[in-house]
Amino acid sequence: MPLGWYDLKVAAARPRAGDEAVKRKTLNAAFVVFVRIPLVAKALARTPCYNARMISVEEALERILARVGSLGEEQVPLTRALGRVLAHAVSSTLDLPPWPNSSMDGYALRSADATGASTKSPARLEIAGRIAAGHVADKPLTGGQAFRIFTGGPLPDGADSVIPQEEVTTEGTTLLVARPVKAGEFVRPRGEDMRAGESVLERGRLIGPAELGLLAALGHAQVRVVRKPRVGILSTGDEIVDLGGLLGPGQIPNSNTYSLMGQVIEAGGEPVPLGVAPDRLEEIEARFRWGLGCDLLISSAGVSVGEHDFVKAALEKLGAEQHLWLVNMRPGKPIAFATIPSTGKGALPVFALPGNPVSAMVTFELFVRPALRRLGGHARLQRPVVQARALAAIPNPGRRRGFLRVALTADESGGYGARLTGDQSSGILRSMVAADGLAVIPGDSTIAAGEMVPVILLREVR
Repeated sequence: MPLGWYDLKVAAARPRAGDEAVKRKTLNAAFVVFVRIPLVAKALARTPCYNARMISVEEALERILARVGSLGEEQVPLTRALGRVLAHAVSSTLDLPPWPNSSMDGYALRSADATGASTKSPARLEIAGRIAAGHVADKPLTGGQAFRIFTGGPLPDGADSVIPQEEVTTEGTTLLVARPVKAGEFVRPRGEDMRAGESVLERGRLIGPAELGLLAALGHAQVRVVRKPRVGILSTGDEIVDLGGLLGPGQIPNSNTYSLMGQVIEAGGEPVPLGVAPDRLEEIEARFRWGLGCDLLISSAGVSVGEHDFVKAALEKLGAEQHLWLVNMRPGKPIAFATIPSTGKGALPVFALPGNPVSAMVTFELFVRPALRRLGGHARLQRPVVQARALAAIPNPGRRRGFLRVALTADESGGYGARLTGDQSSGILRSMVAADGLAVIPGDSTIAAGEMVPVILLREVR
């Protein structure tokens, strides 16, 4: 049975004449077991693990989404609701249209009055009224009568159909109808679009132009939407200089902040630039602290295992709990996701992305974008995936699953053809400019020309 702290203490205190050496050995053993070993273990826990287990993209996304929820809601004027997400389902409060109306300029009549009508023996009806859109008939229609009516005009009582003006002739106040007319012809019935009490828009729907029109038709001058996520964006590295700064030897302009800002806006968020932090722990921690009021934080670079990679250490100083680090993918293997405890609201999600421009953008697409869309209340989190035919071989050397940039062309059958955008190095930003999607390729494999490959669509293919 192993010795405990109490056993070692008692053994050391027991008087044994001439046994000082045993006493010293016992105390030394206690020091090693209860002091030195815990200190070494703690130091090892803080040492980068170069052989940490890589997890799959699916497992990484599952861990992320399990820790991200939807934000609260706010009310905005309908004129500012385009591109926002509905916070509540919307039901119709009335029938639309609220009354039967004409879908053509023509004449309202009773279909029974045109039974048996023909060019040789047309039905002759008295033109007894006129109805324009926005007006109603001042009397009901009776047998043998017709009312001149215009598109959108409410049908008069007694009428059940409309005949277009180009299909009839008139003689003074008499209408000549040269064919039979079916009941309901060219009439929009009451409630054709929607019925009172019917659910017409679901929660989580993105509000587009058609949704704006429908909400206006139901009389909604204001609408409840999910709050837009505010996303803090930090770039790190001694070699990075923000726009407007002077480039020194070995330095490059800051591009990641701006590509990530664009991705945040496209995903429905509101970017909050946190600038560029040099490779110093206290500087990175301070920039993160600036962004603690945001709904999500993103950093790029400083997340690997080099001597100048301080992002994870800075997050640890803020009390963050790390949930993943290495993901089995190319580009973008080193990516950290953590949450920072926050009083008064849920934990703050933080993504530490790689520094290479393409790696940062690809990992954003796969992990940050779904989390951001969940925060914003979107019903659909993922990009659409299509099957494309490889127009040339698409190799993916190495064990990691590849998310390779491809240009797509639409073929005559409505499908897609895919071709690599060129060199797949994670530092070639122009390869993302040319990319319509990301081809998903297993590790150590090649998609031969003519074979099908799944592609995550990044934009509309024209």
